[in-house]
Amino acid sequence: MDARASLARASRLRAWEPLLWLAAFAAPALLPSYNAIINEIAIMALFAVSLDIVLGYTGIVSLGHAAFFGLGGYTAALFCKHVMPDPLAGLAVALGAGLALGALASLTVLRGTDLTRLMVTLGVALVLLELANKFEDITGGTDGIQGLMFTPVLGRFEFDLGARTAAYYSLSVLLLLFLLVRRLVHSPFGATLEAIRDNRLRAMAIGISTNSRIGLAYTVAGGLAAVAGALMVQTTGFASLDLFEFHRSADLMLMLVIGGTGWLYGGVVGAVVFKLLQDWLSSITPQYWTFWLGLFLVLLVLVGRERVLRPFQSLGGRRA
Repeated sequence: MDARASLARASRLRAWEPLLWLAAFAAPALLPSYNAIINEIAIMALFAVSLDIVLGYTGIVSLGHAAFFGLGGYTAALFCKHVMPDPLAGLAVALGAGLALGALASLTVLRGTDLTRLMVTLGVALVLLELANKFEDITGGTDGIQGLMFTPVLGRFEFDLGARTAAYYSLSVLLLLFLLVRRLVHSPFGATLEAIRDNRLRAMAIGISTNSRIGLAYTVAGGLAAVAGALMVQTTGFASLDLFEFHRSADLMLMLVIGGTGWLYGGVVGAVVFKLLQDWLSSITPQYWTFWLGLFLVLLVLVGRERVLRPFQSLGGRRA
């Protein structure tokens, strides 16, 4: 009963959380010139949350999360081009594709060490990248799939040049899936994931089926990452090999370095800080913005991320 009460308390929304999401949804109306970057932040935040399930809550390292992102993007693009242009239907199909790949790829991370998992997950992303490049009759190869035209969201909200619909669309999907994931990690299933992360052998000794838990967590993460990729394609109107590139996975790791792992808002905070810094630094010094971003990350590590984020984490607890 104590454990159940603890999980129930942890799953309750804090007073500041609705205010945070209200501010996020007010941003496109208050800052219309930033709608494009708000849209991208929402997409990358969902992408980061998906990796946090694997890395922060389950303790499985991955450098190939872009495989799911790219698969979701190309699935949404091909579904729009050959089946129907409805964005929500494309999102559902991309989710299914991501779940399927996640279930299949989970078999590769059940054994081995962190180093072997890094190599295997990276290899999966590289294989999909090469397949997308070779089957150019389907994927467009290096040219990608361009000129995609999606119907209005819910039949009413058309994608506009100002990216207002795109921003609200991505924020809505992010909020819905964030709440579902939040409920998942604060459930008994989420508690078993943390037990596996902290000590896999002890978790096995007390009867937790570690392989099935890891497989399910990896499957869910793959589905969420695929949805993020689909959102990227639907809101930009094209799919390219860039969706599978290594820098997608690397940027994702940097976001979690900034925001922290094992704390769902860490992915959101990391995406906001990373994308805003990237946009600001590239506007000031287009040639050397990566240098200044790298310097910021070095200083963050030296100072200690926990010191910087402690005020935010203390508001909602570590497991938010």
